[in-house]
Amino acid sequence: DYVVVKMIPDNRLPPRHLHSVHTGKTFVVIKWESPYDSPDQDMLYAVAVKDLVRKTDKIYKVKTRNSTVEYTIKKLEPGGKYHVIVQLGNMSKESSVKINTVPLSAPDALKIITENDHILLFWKSLALKESNFNESRGYEIHMFDSLMNITAYLGNTTENFFKVSNLKIGHNYSFTVQARCLYSGQMCGEPATLLYDELGTGEDASATKAGRSTDVAAIVVPVLFLLLVTLGIGFVVLYMRHRRLQNSFTAFANSHYSSRLGSAIFSSGDDLGDEDDEAPMITGFSDDVPMVIA
Repeated sequence: DYVVVKMIPDNRLPPRHLHSVHTGKTFVVIKWESPYDSPDQDMLYAVAVKDLVRKTDKIYKVKTRNSTVEYTIKKLEPGGKYHVIVQLGNMSKESSVKINTVPLSAPDALKIITENDHILLFWKSLALKESNFNESRGYEIHMFDSLMNITAYLGNTTENFFKVSNLKIGHNYSFTVQARCLYSGQMCGEPATLLYDELGTGEDASATKAGRSTDVAAIVVPVLFLLLVTLGIGFVVLYMRHRRLQNSFTAFANSHYSSRLGSAIFSSGDDLGDEDDEAPMITGFSDDVPMVIA
């Protein structure tokens, strides 16, 4: 024996298993289940979105008969904080969840260029990869001194570089660059971090490995090329001199070649002036020899 019992739906129950499925920079996908299984009619839900940073509220209405409901909340801000409440339209018990949207990405290619009495931080524009970022928002720069264990806010800029002065010799610094924080520092972009080690010399021994290897390659490759070119020119000059000397010697040897003897004859210089040596040497005159004057 059995009996079929049909429960009376209670519209005062809250939605079940409310949670976020996917979170982006400007949207979030939430999901929940109806207060009871297999609704036999359309159910109207009220989705309230409270912006915890701006202190504003928005309400959306969702009408469906499905037991499982999936809904996308759009037009959110990157790095925002929200409180989402879902309940039936008759203001029954509610279900809620807190959501943080994905912040803006960190700037790319952050590097340091050392000048005489200061350094310059450079990075790529965030607008190149973030459609939700406007250059007018700008960037903010922070510095951490590991020796003093303090963090300092250096300022903000709408440019893609920033000048840093008054660095102390022997101190190690970490610089961070990120999209400027909004609403009292509650909505910030992801920071790009770079190490700077003065090593007591005031020289830049920082940067990332990629940046350092790129800079070294940019210097070493031209130097090696110049060395190769110089060595090549030196070899050519030596070869030409060798050929010229060889040709001169060959011409000189040919001019002294005796076909009768089959060899070249070179004078040692000892026989120069032999004809003069055969002539009698003029000696002084004797007193008893009369001098005849014609």
